[in-house]
Amino acid sequence: MKKNYIIAVGFLFTSTLFFSQNTKNETLKEKQIDGVTLTKAKKAVEQKADRTIFDFSEQAHLNTGNVSEGLKKLPGLIVSDVAGMMYQGKQLDVYMDGRPLNIGGNQLQAFLEGMPANSVERVEIVTQPGSEFPATSGGAIINIITNKNAQKYLSATYTGRYAFTNYEKYRNRTNNSILLNAKNKYFGWQLNFGQNYREAYRESIIDKVSNVFSEQVNRGYFVKSALTFNIGKDRLLVNYDINHNNNDTENSSSGFIANRTGTAPNYIYSIDDYTTKDFGETENWRKDLSATYQIKFDDKNKKLDLNASYNTFDSDYNLDGKKFINSTTQNNNLETSSTQNVATLRIDYSQPIKILDEGKISFGGLFEKLNYDTDFFGITNLEYQRQTTSSYAELQAKKKNFDFILGTRAEAYDISGKTIDLTTGKLTKDLIPFKKFSFFPNASIQYNFGKQVYFALNYNRKIQLPNISWLNPNNTNYQNGNISFGGNPNLQPTIFNNFEAKFSVFDYAFIGYNLSIAENQSIQFAEKKYFFAEKPIIENREAYGVSNGFINVSSMKVHNFNFGLPIPFMLFTKGLKETMKFNINPDKMNFLYVYTGYQLHQLPDNDNKGFWIFNIMAQFILPKDIKLVANYGTMTKGNWYYYRMEKPWMNSFDLTATKKFLNDRLTVSVFANDLFRSNVNAVTSLYNNSNLYLGNNFDSQNFGISINYKLPTKNKLVKEDPNLLKQDKKEDSGLPNQ
Repeated sequence: MKKNYIIAVGFLFTSTLFFSQNTKNETLKEKQIDGVTLTKAKKAVEQKADRTIFDFSEQAHLNTGNVSEGLKKLPGLIVSDVAGMMYQGKQLDVYMDGRPLNIGGNQLQAFLEGMPANSVERVEIVTQPGSEFPATSGGAIINIITNKNAQKYLSATYTGRYAFTNYEKYRNRTNNSILLNAKNKYFGWQLNFGQNYREAYRESIIDKVSNVFSEQVNRGYFVKSALTFNIGKDRLLVNYDINHNNNDTENSSSGFIANRTGTAPNYIYSIDDYTTKDFGETENWRKDLSATYQIKFDDKNKKLDLNASYNTFDSDYNLDGKKFINSTTQNNNLETSSTQNVATLRIDYSQPIKILDEGKISFGGLFEKLNYDTDFFGITNLEYQRQTTSSYAELQAKKKNFDFILGTRAEAYDISGKTIDLTTGKLTKDLIPFKKFSFFPNASIQYNFGKQVYFALNYNRKIQLPNISWLNPNNTNYQNGNISFGGNPNLQPTIFNNFEAKFSVFDYAFIGYNLSIAENQSIQFAEKKYFFAEKPIIENREAYGVSNGFINVSSMKVHNFNFGLPIPFMLFTKGLKETMKFNINPDKMNFLYVYTGYQLHQLPDNDNKGFWIFNIMAQFILPKDIKLVANYGTMTKGNWYYYRMEKPWMNSFDLTATKKFLNDRLTVSVFANDLFRSNVNAVTSLYNNSNLYLGNNFDSQNFGISINYKLPTKNKLVKEDPNLLKQDKKEDSGLPNQ
């Protein structure tokens, strides 16, 4: 028995050993030696105490589509219309280049679909945000990092992609982008711009009341720019980004409506069937300006950052529809818009101090002001204001094999606003105000068994403010006589207490458990609404529609277990002894990576069952250095909040083959996503005992080709070292303190 235990433990450690790198190999570095460039490989996945880091830049199976498609392939990450974006049971607050996007729902989906995944350097999922991060991060943060290294010479990279689907007819998808960057002795600069075009199909089944068929054409454009100035020992970073989406949707649907004529109590009830033909247009503009001044000290471990940022997000949704019923035509029109402005000021300071063997202290503050207004046919029906003032302090210390973190964040919130009074039609009804001052502590203890082998215990208390798009009282989705959508301006913040235990080996192999206890959890629901409550059955048919909205649930617990393990195939062909002799490069090796997770959502008065998530990624090095990556992800049935999964949200098998040419300047990838057309999802909404079946079928199967060509133009007169254009206080993470 003891011998078997030793063998099992040894297999676990050694099967992951080939992924471990020396410290100097963990990040991508380039060094010029007589015209020769030496490039050290990045890790595909890194496990740190508070986050998981996924490299996109060198992973062709992740970066051949748009950002949304790449994120859906990350182990353990769930993206769906119902769930939003969640990782290990935690709702993710979405950041880009270290700053929150402050958008959600359809607007976030359009934003991510409008950016090519090859513009992303890496993605970090921070599952245990410390006190230096806003307490409003809720359970976890996903940070999409697009910054690149500024070279000592002008560097240009072109990336293009073409894909098609074939569901009854061909639909096309393209991405094109150009990245330019350089650095001279005065400043560094970067310019990244591109476009996205996507044709898509969707079929929705809304219980027994309606079928909807949608043809979508999505267009996205983006420009990201950055400047870095060295001012003595200090540095100034200026970033300006623009994103634009212009999406068209043509919908055809069928359903029925109920009628009531006559006078009480002798009403006469009837049902009429209808069809619709609708044209929807959504236009989004997001603009973001940020400036960071970094004060440098003789002690490089001492840092002071000052940051100011301002961003705007404008959205317009128009629906021009026709309803055909009883040989008549009725108009079904909508005009809605929203405007969001966010201004932020931030200061962060850190320095080493003598605590136990060694330590560090960090402290800082944040002020944020958000204004959000919505219009319905040109009439303002929501004015929402949110102001946040916060400060934090955190201590880090080390004692022999132990690492300790203890911190707290103090935040004050002032949320108010007005919405339409339905009785008067005027903007006079006050929202439920939220004024609160609270402390949000965090603590962590980690025991290091050896280099890159540790066990950690973490705790933090967080708050999640309502998703801005969930507050919008207007319908920004499709609607007909049986389907309606609407936000809830009176949603209240959610308080989280998060606990985690995690064991990690060499960044790749890990096992963990976390528990989130939520108070006032915000959730999306779908419920049955009868046309006439006193007459649910009309002409032998149940006469109802489906209402979609958002509410707060008093309490909720989310349990999550997760496990990941890489397995090199040479273990089975050469044995452990021979495998240990190799100087192993993961980029040149055949291996299998297995991830599994289990989630259980406990809600009041609802007997929920947990569900499993499985991801398997296999890499094969074929002749001629062709890399083939196979990725399969699926889920079992179970309950998600008040939904029961009938078909998994994720069930796809993807293949990507990649080959490099011209001394690795040209990379060509061919791919097939959802090869077996298995990615069809369906849920039953159990809210208020509605038992509504909601199913969706997408044209998720697609085939295509992607190319990436790097064309550097060297300027040997420049002697400055390469530098990150958008580097921040957390230089290893790309995520600045908030």
